[in-house]
Amino acid sequence: MPKYIVEREIPGAGNISTEEMRAISQESCAVTSQMGPQIQRIESYVTDDKVYCVYIATNEEVVRQHSRRGGFPINHISMVRSLMDSTTAEG
Repeated sequence: MPKYIVEREIPGAGNISTEEMRAISQESCAVTSQMGPQIQRIESYVTDDKVYCVYIATNEEVVRQHSRRGGFPINHISMVRSLMDSTTAEG
């Protein structure tokens, strides 16, 4: 399945408490569970004013559907085309 990066602008995201983060994650997991195997959240990165979520999903619309059901904003979605890390330099 394709992998997607979702950018969410959330002012003050870096100041979200552990309890709030747990509740948001629980809601995301509940929605994902309801949707079945067509979507899986891999991880999320929280910065000062944004959250970047990594998903595996059958298509972009499934990712949008997850966000609508969970009440999560989406500012941008990008499909991951390839992975580059330090081992890429090894040729």
